Amino acid sequence: MGMEDETRLFLTLIANTIAKVLLWMMANTFIGIYYGLGFFEGSPSWQNILYYFAFVGSLVFLVLHLKKKWNR
Repeated sequence: MGMEDETRLFLTLIANTIAKVLLWMMANTFIGIYYGLGFFEGSPSWQNILYYFAFVGSLVFLVLHLKKKWNR
């Protein structure tokens, strides 16, 4: 007795969404903490500003990508 195709596709979509969000969060956390780009020492440097622009840009891309996936 197997799962219906529609249910299987829906659960796969949920699992893929969770995986993409977690991967995005881990990558940004690693870069921000390990390389110290998420923290300011006095005033923000150009590297901190570039990190935060990339952070926001990748977040927008991720949200638009997931919105497109879920609207299919």
